[in-house]
Amino acid sequence: MTPLRQRMLDDLRMRNLSPHTQEAYLRAVAKFAQHFGKSPEILGLPEIRTYLVALTQRGVSWGLYNQVRCALHFLYCVTLKRDWPADQLVCAKTPKRLPVVLSRDEVSSFLSAVRNLKHRAMLTTLYATGLRASELVGLRISDIDSRRMVIRVQQGKGRKDRYVMLSPKLLDLLRDYWRKYRPAAWLFPGQDPRRHVDRRVPVQICAAVARRAHLRKKVTPHTLRHTFATHLLESGTDIRTIQALLGHRSLRTTALYTFVSMKTVLGTRSPLDLLGQLTMTVLASATPAVAPMTPDLLQPPTAREVTP
Repeated sequence: MTPLRQRMLDDLRMRNLSPHTQEAYLRAVAKFAQHFGKSPEILGLPEIRTYLVALTQRGVSWGLYNQVRCALHFLYCVTLKRDWPADQLVCAKTPKRLPVVLSRDEVSSFLSAVRNLKHRAMLTTLYATGLRASELVGLRISDIDSRRMVIRVQQGKGRKDRYVMLSPKLLDLLRDYWRKYRPAAWLFPGQDPRRHVDRRVPVQICAAVARRAHLRKKVTPHTLRHTFATHLLESGTDIRTIQALLGHRSLRTTALYTFVSMKTVLGTRSPLDLLGQLTMTVLASATPAVAPMTPDLLQPPTAREVTP
């Protein structure tokens, strides 16, 4: 490890940023240095701008673009103590897209297609609790509180603890899973029992199960999280409760699910339906008669008709 990389890692740790953020920032800076074949210490604003423009030309997502920009901002402002022209190296505006949500029938088909008991326990936990993939793999046996029927999520995104509900059906499944696999510390250990399973594993399992279930939608752990929140909203759960369960800092983030809830969409009447019957009768009578589409109307014009 180079001295600069160690200094940046120390700065990241002193600010208590999550291991995932530390890894992402260090990886972004390493790729920046590889792009120019030089140490970032001898690079400056022109190279940063050139690199960010190159990322846009390569078609990377705007989320990744902003992550790289933040990593370079941290390196130069915090670790190297240099000025950062905020007006020249701004964050990109990310497009707002609605999340993919599965119907209840699709969830049933998806979970029914899981053959491995451990995989079924992992995917069912994702849907039943709305956890992120990183939060799922970080669960310990001691986090399952069957007396209070809750699951404790320790140090989720934003370094925050929270509780989510423990479904009786999920508890029965987790007990069956425990009796077969006997995990000791981590609820879902990896090949090395001393470490939890890699957070990329649930992503791979979701993709494989979705293909087996013949689902046309792309299914990821976050798809199950979106589905959890949307189904709660459709069943009448208060949006602030959903916010607490998801661990969202802002209610505006949770409010996104009001745009994908079918209960909200289908339960809202069109203003056309609110017009009185008399008005609808007037509209119908005011509609001009349309000539029938006879074969003659479909024929091309004659030569005389197109001659000026």
